[in-house]
Amino acid sequence: MPRALITGITGQDGSYLAELLLAKGYEVYGMVRRSSAEHFTRIAHLRDKIQIVQGDLLDPSSLQSLLKEHRPQEVYNLAAQSFVPTSWQQPVLTAEFTALGVTRLLEAIRSVSPEIRFYQASSSEMFGKVREVPQSEETPFYPRSPYGVAKVYGHWITVNYRESYGLFACSGILFNHESPRRGLEFVTRKVSHGVARIKQGLAHELALGNLEAKRDWGHAADYVEAMWLMLQQPKPDDFVIATGQTHSVRDMVAVAFAHAGLDWQRHVKTDPRFVRPAEVDLLVGNAAKAKARLGWSPKISFERLIREMVDADVALLAKCGS
Repeated sequence: MPRALITGITGQDGSYLAELLLAKGYEVYGMVRRSSAEHFTRIAHLRDKIQIVQGDLLDPSSLQSLLKEHRPQEVYNLAAQSFVPTSWQQPVLTAEFTALGVTRLLEAIRSVSPEIRFYQASSSEMFGKVREVPQSEETPFYPRSPYGVAKVYGHWITVNYRESYGLFACSGILFNHESPRRGLEFVTRKVSHGVARIKQGLAHELALGNLEAKRDWGHAADYVEAMWLMLQQPKPDDFVIATGQTHSVRDMVAVAFAHAGLDWQRHVKTDPRFVRPAEVDLLVGNAAKAKARLGWSPKISFERLIREMVDADVALLAKCGS
């Protein structure tokens, strides 16, 4: 059986990737940090099928020990401080995990098992104040948050280890991808959960920031397939993964409320507290290279994604009542 190690397995992408790899016959190891509290909700249904191992992107020796003991053929680095607003509040911690953590993991691979195939989760936030529309692998980066800056470092250190040491190291420049497993702090889930609360009579208003911000939103289940495809290629490379379609927060709100039979204009209020210090107004990706080289294209539409998220949150609130 092929063996894969996923850092960040307890997150949205990690859970979908674990499902995909298990379906393909992989032995899956999930790296988690030692913690006094376990947060395994997203992978609870997989616990008897995967192996949870301890490691920390801040601790190089733990990464080396983990690679020596479990000998994965593929490593997917999905762990990061991944919430953009938090990166403004904790910029140094964001850099430690999201930037330097990549270096520690690459160095562990180089020293322990350089034949490992490595995937780095890069981000469309690296484009920030965009230099061209749509954004491709050749578009210059102009990050607009500590998170985006850290992701640029992680991206380029991956390229450097590939070119300097011959590692099979790829970066997937993923545009926004969502699902019912998205954290409540992210705007898509904030909207779907807010709609569900209003539908159930638990709230009347939903406060949001910039309704005009535009993103290229896809489904996480589609995007993890692209991660796997990158590591199956004869040569390592970097790929933009996106739908090529852009929607505003206002569009998302309209779809979500309409699906619940509600008028969004009666319930949504804008709140300046939720506007970023430096806003990223428009992100839309050109995934032509991924389509041509990987044979990848998204299957789930924006409207289906938002409706799925609303349905999941309505069902969740009906079950737990809050």
